[in-house]
Amino acid sequence: MTIKIKLYNTLTRKKEEFLPIDANNVRMYVCGPTVYDYAHIGNARPAIVFDVVFRLLRHVYGENHVTYVRNITDVDDKINARAARDYPELALNDAIKKVTEKTTKQYHKDVKALGCLEPSFEPFATDHIAGMLAMIEKLIEKNHAYVAGGEVLFDISSMSNYGALSRRKIDEQQAGARIKVDAHKKNAGDFVLWKLSSENEPGWDSPWGRGRPGWHLECSVMSEALLGEVFDIHGGGLDLIFPHHENEIAQSCCAHDNDKMANYWLHNGFLQVEGQKMSKSLGNFIIINELLETDKFGGKKWAGDVLRLAMLMTNYKEPIDFSVARLEEAQKILTKWKEKILNLGLVFEEKNRQEIEALGPCSKLLAALANDLDMSGVISNLHRHASGKKLHNGGRLFGSLQLLGLVSFDSMKEWQSANDKQDENVDIAYIEQQISLRLKALKEKDWAKADEIRNDLATKGISLKDSKEEKTGERITKWELKSG
Repeated sequence: MTIKIKLYNTLTRKKEEFLPIDANNVRMYVCGPTVYDYAHIGNARPAIVFDVVFRLLRHVYGENHVTYVRNITDVDDKINARAARDYPELALNDAIKKVTEKTTKQYHKDVKALGCLEPSFEPFATDHIAGMLAMIEKLIEKNHAYVAGGEVLFDISSMSNYGALSRRKIDEQQAGARIKVDAHKKNAGDFVLWKLSSENEPGWDSPWGRGRPGWHLECSVMSEALLGEVFDIHGGGLDLIFPHHENEIAQSCCAHDNDKMANYWLHNGFLQVEGQKMSKSLGNFIIINELLETDKFGGKKWAGDVLRLAMLMTNYKEPIDFSVARLEEAQKILTKWKEKILNLGLVFEEKNRQEIEALGPCSKLLAALANDLDMSGVISNLHRHASGKKLHNGGRLFGSLQLLGLVSFDSMKEWQSANDKQDENVDIAYIEQQISLRLKALKEKDWAKADEIRNDLATKGISLKDSKEEKTGERITKWELKSG
């Protein structure tokens, strides 16, 4: 079966068939975190969404034929401010190192818990300063940049199609976050490529004085270094379309005399918390680590796979209302799917690892995923297999969930082990006795007693299901131990 991937391209505002430049080396760049603070749930969404894109590309083109780059921004004024605040006793550069190392380590831990694969490359901005200086020199030589007020600035009027991604005209440009508007600029939208550093600030020697790079420049240089001047996919959140991605395009295209930086631009939608914009002032600013390790949200800890499914239940381009109810729904669905996998006979023992890990996704689910990550179709197909009664339904369910990063052989092995331990602690004789007493109460129409027994068993994690014996019509009751 030939899988054709279709993706919504922000650049053209339409869904297009994905045709890689080189099918033997499909290349994707996604803007990673600025490591001045722990990642919040808004940061979790692009990490999860583009991990799914990465997994899909690997499935279609082969694991060794996809290169995924997600950067770390470790030089930024926000980092400087946080370092000065948290470690006033240290020299600023030492404080910056402490902040970036601590935050990067936590980010890696968080995204791993969310089921994200490691990217092929994870460049740090500070390792690419030489490339940034080289790109600035090119832009100056080609009259796309100028020195003024102690800064090197990109001249947006020098690019005829500046604003094509965001669909903004030059006379409508407003300076975005991190852009300083001063009289020395030719245009209000001109943005910084290089700015001078004080003695206490991090800086590198350059032809224009000791300084540090602008935020947009970093991604242009890191993507070029690892993926080339033009690559397949560039991704990030909707908030990055302007000014960040627009300015990346300007720098890269003008430096290399190309009309494109990437062929497909993908952007995930925004996230709200319980119907409100997430902000510290509203008290609903939630970091990933708090969800995983504290009971701050909804009174309990949430597993990484539950957070992942909660993010994936909505199409990636649409906004998400992140809520306790949404997490509870995701947890219930995921528990049902895992139980079904075990109930249909998959046994997660080491002797079966290779066979089980080779299980692939349902073809219809794969087609839905390839259709611009149609999660509605994906979820529908998962439910279909979860309602099946044959072993192949369990295999397809596992293979599909594995592709989505929601389960792995090891996670299901742990789940199976936990269930086995629960089963060992279950007093089957007691349960059967209580079921007999309940059936007697139902026969005698003692509804209150029957409900009391059902509720008592439910508190112990025992679920009852009533039915009738086909031949005699006699009421029978089956029980099931619920996980989680």
